[in-house]
Amino acid sequence: MRKLKLQLQITADGYMAGPEGEMDWLAMPWTDDLNTYVGKLWEPVDCIVLGRRLAEGFIPAWESGPEGEDQESIDKMNDTPKVVISDSLTESPWKNAVVAGGDLTETITDLKSRPGGDIMVAGGGTLVRDLITRGLLDELHLFLNPTAIGAGMPVFPTGEYRRLELVTARPFECGVTGLHFEPKRS
Repeated sequence: MRKLKLQLQITADGYMAGPEGEMDWLAMPWTDDLNTYVGKLWEPVDCIVLGRRLAEGFIPAWESGPEGEDQESIDKMNDTPKVVISDSLTESPWKNAVVAGGDLTETITDLKSRPGGDIMVAGGGTLVRDLITRGLLDELHLFLNPTAIGAGMPVFPTGEYRRLELVTARPFECGVTGLHFEPKRS
């Protein structure tokens, strides 16, 4: 069965975005050691899962070839098939992307049961919290930025207890620390 991984940048106080979706707290630019680490994380990935709101910015940004990204990374993002989780869209307005609505657990279970490599969740606030709540993630790769913002969109659903096992923690030259967790299953 394929693994469902989450890659997400977070603040030191556990937010994935500011109160209005701000991302101005990100440590940039990334250093070569972090780029190499993330590149290896993405090597076995052959499917990207996104929430609709994130997809609206993510997919067009990669299609236009974001500044500072090498062509290999741009090609990987554009050539990898995407599944956009949405109950408001009925068809994809993007190349190389399909829309999946309905029951999230059924959708993810179906994706994981298909042959292929790993599946990467690149973000989407509601999607991330729903995947955590339903226990659907196999790995969480959280990139902790050296910034606390005090309020915003939390990574973990409020009031829910989650036990995680730390697999690795790695600091990078730009100040970001990569944290690889796996959910402890009972």
